[in-house]
Amino acid sequence: MWHRPGKCERDVQVISAFQQDGIQVLRIERPDKANSLTESMLSRLTEEFDRIAATDCNAAILTGAGKVFSAGADLEEAKSGLATSPQWERLSARIATMPCLTIAALNGTLAGGAFGMVLACDLRVAVPGANFFYPVMKRGFLPQPSDPRRMAALIGPARTKMILMAGARIDAQQALDWGLIDRIAADPVAAATELAADCLAASPDHVMAIKGLIA
Repeated sequence: MWHRPGKCERDVQVISAFQQDGIQVLRIERPDKANSLTESMLSRLTEEFDRIAATDCNAAILTGAGKVFSAGADLEEAKSGLATSPQWERLSARIATMPCLTIAALNGTLAGGAFGMVLACDLRVAVPGANFFYPVMKRGFLPQPSDPRRMAALIGPARTKMILMAGARIDAQQALDWGLIDRIAADPVAAATELAADCLAASPDHVMAIKGLIA
């Protein structure tokens, strides 16, 4: 009998997990909604990172389908409280403590609450046409608690205020100049794979040891 999937089941289907060139890849696949995130999608991403952390994987890539990495919170769920859900912080904390190299391969624009998971990654690569904005001041929300600290560690407090308080919308080149991203590439997943090459050739213990010295 044909079964119509419920909301949670649909959300599971828009997060894909696979291995490519020895790297674990997680991809948000909801391009018709600008890869906006629901609470169950956040939970699924956290579960997938938990799964990866329990393996001997040395590198993981987070990316999206289509022309936008993520527009942040799903609009319908945002109206019912998703903006203040603890799932955002659970996901970013899980990524920040991964025992492997984590790379955000940004296939397009990064906005709003989706910043959290990207800031928690070790490295960030973006396509030339990506834009970056986090309009919490205009919308009357607070950013997730760890986001301002992680952003300021990358770009400094004044530029963090430019994004979070002055509503600055910056392009990929400015993001690179500021240090918000580490590389611009037409194929960010390929660029991320190249950046992970040395980690793939090392032992998991060696990867964890070096990452622990930096953190």
